[in-house]
Amino acid sequence: MPLYVRDESVNDLAAQAQRVLKTRTKTEAIRIALERAISTEENRPPLMERLKKIQDQAAALGPVDPDFDQKAYLDEMWGNN
Repeated sequence: MPLYVRDESVNDLAAQAQRVLKTRTKTEAIRIALERAISTEENRPPLMERLKKIQDQAAALGPVDPDFDQKAYLDEMWGNN
């Protein structure tokens, strides 16, 4: 089944992909780009897994000081005493 590109900006992107990927046709460039996009998304860890990694890194920094005054710290940093 043929693919018809009616959007000029999509056509421009296909031409750019053809140049960057050094393919003979825009169709080949589109195929490669779509395969890469699908592979990237399929291999991307789930959001909860990525968030857990960030939470673990934050926890490794140590406990939060409940007496720390964030506003006073920022005011001092910006010279707004």
